[in-house]
Amino acid sequence: MRSPKLAALELRRFGRGRLPRAALVALLLLPLLYGALYLWSFWDPYGRLDRLPVALVNADEGATADGKQITAGDDIVSGLRDSQVFDWREVSARDAREGVEDGRHYLSLTMPEDFSRRIASGAGDTPETGALQVRTNDANNYVVGQISRTVFGEVRTAASTNASRSFLDRIFISFSDIHGETVKAAEGADRLKGGIDKAEKGSKDLADGLKDAKEGSGDLTTGLKRLDTGATDLKDGSARVAEGTQALADQVNGIADQAGPFLKENEKSIGGTARAVADSAEAVRENLGALEKRAPGAAQNAREAYDTLDEAYRARCESDGASPDPACDGLKPARDAAAEVAELADGLDTLVTGRSGDLETLDGHLAALEKQARALADDAPHLSEDLDQAVTKINDLNKGAGQVAAGAEKLHTGLGTAKTGAVDLDAGVGDLKTGADDLSGGMFQLIDGSDELAGGLHDGARQIPDYDKGERDDRTEVMADPVQLASESLHKAPNYGTGFAPYFIPLSLWVGAMVAYMLIAPLNRRALAAGASAWRIALAGWLPVLAIGVLQVSALMAVLHWLVGLEMARAAGTVGFLFLVTGCFAALVQWLNARFGAAGRILVLAVLMLQLTSAGGTYPVQTSPGFFNALHPFLPMTYVVEALRRLITGGGLGPVWQACAVLAAFTVGALALTALSARRRQVWTLDRLHPELSL
Repeated sequence: MRSPKLAALELRRFGRGRLPRAALVALLLLPLLYGALYLWSFWDPYGRLDRLPVALVNADEGATADGKQITAGDDIVSGLRDSQVFDWREVSARDAREGVEDGRHYLSLTMPEDFSRRIASGAGDTPETGALQVRTNDANNYVVGQISRTVFGEVRTAASTNASRSFLDRIFISFSDIHGETVKAAEGADRLKGGIDKAEKGSKDLADGLKDAKEGSGDLTTGLKRLDTGATDLKDGSARVAEGTQALADQVNGIADQAGPFLKENEKSIGGTARAVADSAEAVRENLGALEKRAPGAAQNAREAYDTLDEAYRARCESDGASPDPACDGLKPARDAAAEVAELADGLDTLVTGRSGDLETLDGHLAALEKQARALADDAPHLSEDLDQAVTKINDLNKGAGQVAAGAEKLHTGLGTAKTGAVDLDAGVGDLKTGADDLSGGMFQLIDGSDELAGGLHDGARQIPDYDKGERDDRTEVMADPVQLASESLHKAPNYGTGFAPYFIPLSLWVGAMVAYMLIAPLNRRALAAGASAWRIALAGWLPVLAIGVLQVSALMAVLHWLVGLEMARAAGTVGFLFLVTGCFAALVQWLNARFGAAGRILVLAVLMLQLTSAGGTYPVQTSPGFFNALHPFLPMTYVVEALRRLITGGGLGPVWQACAVLAAFTVGALALTALSARRRQVWTLDRLHPELSL
């Protein structure tokens, strides 16, 4: 009889009676207990965290920063309620502590009293970090504690981000303020540069002007020295003039005192005398011509008259023996008068002879005398009044001369002071010129410095950002949370159950094969009794379980897909691959039972445990001890888990083809070993008749 027919006969046994049929149904549904129910219970635990009671304590008292009220605790509470991560229950600090202790709350989150104040301190001189207080109790549930650490890590990050966002927003606003002030400073530097340019030109003009002023002050000093010398002479001269006018005034006043009355009394006689002088001068002028002609004769006559009188006098008065003559007393004066007349006549003759030019001059003088005498005669009636006016003018002249002398004294003193000041002025102007030259040179340096200052401020203004509100919000968002987890899940599992399906599905199929061989003999007894070939016997025991396994896979995947919600990237490939998996597992379980008998059932459980711990279905196998890492590449479930991950969530099919090859090798190898065991079973031994252990 062929192996398929033997397998059909083996399955037909379960149709006889209710209990075998119930056993077959239970056998078909057994993988659901491990696969569907297990995955269902783990399907999406993070999606139901809002059912976990968690204590929430908000003791934050708030704070004020830059005139703005900060309520970080209220903000976090609002955010937590919107997130619906846990079943948040606001309680007192005492209720939270007691609730975590007695298990009413899985954990607690507390915002302390100074939470906002610490966050606001970031903008002050002594920044402090705000601390969220979390209390857990692993005696309630260890996994909840692990979940809470992840959740509260996100809460802490969100709170830090919000605090940073507020702080950074103030920084960016400060940037804008600094930018504006720097622009103003740059504009002021530009204006300063323009002013310095003008100041430089002015300093140059000042230096040039002070150069001219220095020359002028030198000339002024020299001129004042000369003026001072002249003022000294003026002072001395004006003093002498004042002394002279004083003396003149004294004499004039004295003469006026004496002549005044005389002039008043003799004005007429003075006038008559002046007219007589004028007439005499006129007469002399008229006789000057006759004088020149008659002078020689008159001189001759005068000499002759003298000679006659002298001889007579000598003869009568001076001859020896002559007696005194009374006529001598009269003759002697006559002789002396004749001598004088002769002398005058000689002198006149000498004077007149050959002096016609002098006589003309004399005539001019006599004409002037005549004119002046007649003017005096005309003024004689007013001489006393003119004398008074002359005295007044002389006195005024004397007074003015005194004032001139005093002014000259003051001028001399002032010019002395001015000369000293001019010397000081010249020295000061020299210092100013030196300073102006230094100032002009410094202005050139100041211009260079102002250029650098203006350029630096403009460059600084361009480098300092000036953000509007939208730009500030964008940058605040980035800097508050600068590192984003740009995660790209190439083939993301939509939920927890989908991620664990590659682990629980082969587990359920292994258990299904294990239970199947509890009901079905690994080696067909009829084939053994009939002496069939070892391969036929092996296949006859494997095919029924394979058929059951196919049904198990179909039922399990139908429930997982349509009832639990498992979505597969490659549904047909997944189901086909699982057919290969259940065939491989059936072959392995068959061989262990066929080779080791009752002990083989224990080995099946042992192999299952080794596969579960070394397949890397939950945590990566690298996190396991070295023993499990050593077993990892030698057990079939390792390849099954890896292939199912690619078939369910997507990815390259390399691991799938590798798994198919490995499973095929395990299947063929296990069937070969089962055939070898069947051949041994065809020989009856004492151990087979009386086994040491039976289950």
